[in-house]
Amino acid sequence: MLGYIKSKKMKKIILFYILLIIFQSCGKNQIKKLKSEKINLDSKCTKDFNKFQHYSIYNENDTINYHIYSKKSIDSLDNILLYIQGSKAYSLYQSKREKGKLWKGTTVPIDLKSIPDNYLFVLISKKGFPFCTTLDEDVPVPKTYYKNQTLDYRTLQANKVINDLTERHKNHFKKIIALGHSEGSDVVAKLGTVNNDVTHFGYLSGGGYTQFLDFITFTRKKVIKGQMNEEDAQIEIESIFNDLKDIMDNPNAVNKFWAGKNNSYNRWSHFSEPPIDNLLQIEKPIFVAIGTKDRSVALESAYLIPIEFIRHKKENLTFKVYPYLDHGFGKELENGKFEEYWSQVFEEFLEWIEQNNNTKL
Repeated sequence: MLGYIKSKKMKKIILFYILLIIFQSCGKNQIKKLKSEKINLDSKCTKDFNKFQHYSIYNENDTINYHIYSKKSIDSLDNILLYIQGSKAYSLYQSKREKGKLWKGTTVPIDLKSIPDNYLFVLISKKGFPFCTTLDEDVPVPKTYYKNQTLDYRTLQANKVINDLTERHKNHFKKIIALGHSEGSDVVAKLGTVNNDVTHFGYLSGGGYTQFLDFITFTRKKVIKGQMNEEDAQIEIESIFNDLKDIMDNPNAVNKFWAGKNNSYNRWSHFSEPPIDNLLQIEKPIFVAIGTKDRSVALESAYLIPIEFIRHKKENLTFKVYPYLDHGFGKELENGKFEEYWSQVFEEFLEWIEQNNNTKL
């Protein structure tokens, strides 16, 4: 009798797991069917950037919007270049027509003319923001942006976009390049730990250690330059410590901000992860560049990257420092004007890709 009961229970257990596997399999298939689709945007300003095609990925209760540009048919292209912009809470492009003239703006520093003929250029909209808005218009930041203002979410976006493109065009692309600037560089580093298809990584204007350290470093630089005495520096540093503690005590707060009106506690706590920990996990070629006049990222933090690669005996890093250039690779002149060198840095990055001809395995 006892043996019969055990057998009956075992049958129920086995049946339960079979049904669970079937249910999970069906669920996955349903999600896959709703994975992505090409969309048409109705915004008037979208017509001013009609060279882009627009796609949406549906993931449970989330929608990821990405946009592609190429000079030729996608079928003839060899490479993907995904650009991940920094932390600005704004649309990718802006435009307005005034007195018969078209004015354009963008948060993307890459000139479309500089995209190579055999590249598919890819951008991802910030959460809650449309592809484009009216230039000079004050666009309110949506709540959904603050809720998803995290390293993990931005990495998830990039990973799913790459997966969607490679699924749509199987065995088509030889190189998949991820290029990040500022906050986007942190995303690129994290992306390298979850996506094995990326063949080249560009890490522009990013540090190696936690972003929190930059604020202490810049305060100490004021003392060195004679802009602040030691006593005031200690007061400022203690204030920073208190702010950082408050951030980490309220890591998911989307109604509290620090160091910028759009930088929530949620953002700071989830971007406090040291990028060097992720960069060291990447085995593919990495291009790191920073300007010596960067006032957003401490140069000393960026120098940690080659030091750690040397210490770990890793040889997949190219590290470049650009004298006199700022966070956006611009150079301030004596007359208060600026010279832009972003295009030169981008051109060197493209040349580096050709020299490091790593392709998808």
